[in-house]
Amino acid sequence: MWDSTVIMMIVRGIGETLYMTLTSTLMGYVLGLPMGILLVICAKDGICPNAFVYKIFDLVSNIFRSIPFLILLILVMPLTAKLVGKSYGSTATIVPLTFAAAPYIARMVESSLKEVDRGVIEAAQSMGASTWEIVWKVYLKEARTSLIVNATIATGTILGYSAMAGTVGGGGLGDIAIRYGYYRYQVDIMIVTVIILVLLVQLFQSIGMLISRKMDKRRID
Repeated sequence: MWDSTVIMMIVRGIGETLYMTLTSTLMGYVLGLPMGILLVICAKDGICPNAFVYKIFDLVSNIFRSIPFLILLILVMPLTAKLVGKSYGSTATIVPLTFAAAPYIARMVESSLKEVDRGVIEAAQSMGASTWEIVWKVYLKEARTSLIVNATIATGTILGYSAMAGTVGGGGLGDIAIRYGYYRYQVDIMIVTVIILVLLVQLFQSIGMLISRKMDKRRID
């Protein structure tokens, strides 16, 4: 039966889900953006070729992306407990979410930056631009629309991961769906949490697409 307690639980679950998703996405970009940039500039055809650095980040990215999130969540539980003092709850879930998000984001950043016209990069090099200037003023500026679109996709994916964490007490809507919808057979609560998760993904998608259209200099109004 739906009462104020159930409604408040759902509202709290939404808050925890947003907290986990947005914080993990931010932390994922703190780690994944530099990794993606290095994968591009250190590649064989990059502006600063370095096979050793490229192979390290390529390997790290492939390894972490190959591990299913639930297994990764369990693997990093000891580290999570050391960092936040416990291995369950919304704050604790941010640790494995960040580990899962960073390599995924790195690959998406790499994909976006590789779309930049090679001629523009060569023109910047011919004018004596430094590596940092090329990264900041050419790569990131030219790929900003693609980066925003991919950030939207990444946020939706991380939201899905946060829901999966509910199977081990990760908090948020996923935890509510498992505890009440699955273990207690309260199908109505499970359906509501699923609908809310879908709406959140659509919200992120709409916001991301709106921002990308606003920043796309090629768009003709």
